[in-house]
Amino acid sequence: QLVESGGGLVQAGGSLRLSCEASGRTFSNYAMGWARQAPGKERELVAAITANGGSTYYADSVKGRFTISRDNAKNTVYLHMNSLKPEDTAVYYCAAKSVRYAWSDSARWYDYWGQGTQVTVSS
Repeated sequence: QLVESGGGLVQAGGSLRLSCEASGRTFSNYAMGWARQAPGKERELVAAITANGGSTYYADSVKGRFTISRDNAKNTVYLHMNSLKPEDTAVYYCAAKSVRYAWSDSARWYDYWGQGTQVTVSS
């Protein structure tokens, strides 16, 4: 089970930190990702991290502004979002796949998903 938190309403230029707490499985065996979906658009994978945190991926749209990290002792993955823009407005989802040394930039690759948390950036 994946449970996201930390979404909300923020002004453009602001920051938020999303958290995703996992339960029920060995978190340190799972690659993790964050995806987002805006109304009328496909789900987009914006960041990913390998099981041990040694490698990360960022979509071009968030590179330099978002940072993914994980704390395996707390079974939690984070998405630190800075310099937020109105186009970052979306429902953000946490995703997982039981693979240790890889990540994928495709949302379809991930097997497990959280319920999502809304992020709204006002201009």
